[in-house]
Amino acid sequence: MSATTAGILFVVSLVVALVLVHRPLGDHMYRVVTGTRHLRVERLAYRLIGVRADGEQTWSVYARSVLAFAAASILFLYLMLRLQHQLLLSLGMPAVAPAGAWNTAVSFVTNTNWQWYSGESTLGYLVQMAGLAVQNFVSAATGIAVAVALVRGFARRRTDELGNFWVDLVRITVRILLPIAVVGAVVLVAGGAVQNLSAGTDVHTIAGGTQHLTGGPVASQEVIKELGTNGGGFYNANSAHPYENPTAWTNWVEIFLILLIAFSLPRTFGRMVGDRRQGYAIVAAMAVLAIGSVVLINVAQGMHPGTVPSAVGGATEGTETRFGVLNSATFGAATTLTSTGAVDSFHDSYTALGGGITIGNMLLGEVAPGGVGSGLYGMLILAVLTVFLAGLMVGRTPEYLGKKIGAREVKLASLYFLTMPALVLVGTAAALATASGRAGILNFGAHGLSEVLYAFASSANNNGSAFAGLSVGSTWYETATGLAMLFGRFLPIVFVLALAGSLAGQSPVPESPGTLRTHQPLFVGMLVGVTVILVALTFLPALALGPLAEGVR
Repeated sequence: MSATTAGILFVVSLVVALVLVHRPLGDHMYRVVTGTRHLRVERLAYRLIGVRADGEQTWSVYARSVLAFAAASILFLYLMLRLQHQLLLSLGMPAVAPAGAWNTAVSFVTNTNWQWYSGESTLGYLVQMAGLAVQNFVSAATGIAVAVALVRGFARRRTDELGNFWVDLVRITVRILLPIAVVGAVVLVAGGAVQNLSAGTDVHTIAGGTQHLTGGPVASQEVIKELGTNGGGFYNANSAHPYENPTAWTNWVEIFLILLIAFSLPRTFGRMVGDRRQGYAIVAAMAVLAIGSVVLINVAQGMHPGTVPSAVGGATEGTETRFGVLNSATFGAATTLTSTGAVDSFHDSYTALGGGITIGNMLLGEVAPGGVGSGLYGMLILAVLTVFLAGLMVGRTPEYLGKKIGAREVKLASLYFLTMPALVLVGTAAALATASGRAGILNFGAHGLSEVLYAFASSANNNGSAFAGLSVGSTWYETATGLAMLFGRFLPIVFVLALAGSLAGQSPVPESPGTLRTHQPLFVGMLVGVTVILVALTFLPALALGPLAEGVR
């Protein structure tokens, strides 16, 4: 079997598996977020938090709950990092410096998990498990909860209530994320991933020195990462490390886990709004963008012209030989189309156009399928903008799911869309305009611009992956990317919840002959087109100076 055929079968098998699982998982998530029964462990959690399980919140209270939880989490994780040397299981690791602790705390609470450090040589076990791993769960649950609140805004009529953030947070963590993580961890352990707390399990002599590779709680962290919640890993090599991703089939499993929840949430959306066709339309738009990205990046990496790539049959630099060029390219597409950020190959070593596609995936706003929760609410924002533009074309007030899209709704959707580009472009410009920013660039010229653009695209979109050619361990980058992650996460969430509150308070609008049918292929095509056009109009100049310029040289 040729490498090309194997790569195609790899992608096809992923598509088939996701199609098979999206219905049962989507229905399960629907029951979790709409059910009225509370488990005993959930009731215990509600008592500890101090909330009424059956009480609901307005959009402003829901937003304040999200922000308060995030602020407390950042403070708690920051203190753990600063006091690491005094904690149990610190492995003798010193306290993390203030700028690095700030960056890491913000990174994991915002579901970015950007790592400027190597986990095995910087953090002890307690911080990894009780600090970072906990945030991997609750930050992902927060994203799903916000998406569910927005869907409730579409589904409900004449109310100011969107549910209860604390109930959503606990339920999603207990009933969705934890069970999948347990099963996934067992699968990865069966595949060879390490799950223990022993140190010095393997010793290799490298360049005349000795490197100790600790076992650590790798398998459970790897599953959490691949659920779309973690851009980092226990080892600096991330999913290219055999302790985290041992075989070709575990590589498939990890990509499947990356896409699993995000591609199943549209089914939940369709059930909640009472029209499953709407969910199919959203997932179809996600699939078109995702498949297009996978095809393009595989072509760029597997068939890119050039003396060396032609001689070896693909762009192999920076690629783990256990997985091959095409499967690594598929992993690269999946991880940048979502907010996972895990990597099994070196994106900085991709071809110019291949690396450009990974940047472009993030600049789409990570909606194909995007992060857990954030992908769905990002695509619904784009759907609102699409029906607004369609309404302008025919001269009528736009409607979506029985709700009028008026001036307030369009303003909130526009603010959501503009937040990420502002952070990416301003951050990139600031890095290139300052000596501190330029000092971290490894490669100058077009590739150096791509490194910086990638860093801020990853931070502002809460992705967490990196080109790795950029040195981001300086105070300047730790501060700048921390701000990009913080604002890139919570400003859009506030706009989403405000939009949900506005929609929930409306009276239903009956369909008329002029209503745009948002479940049909025409709307899916319009939604994909609007997504691509908006991104192209916003970022094409920056991409033209970076990966496109490098690719045509």
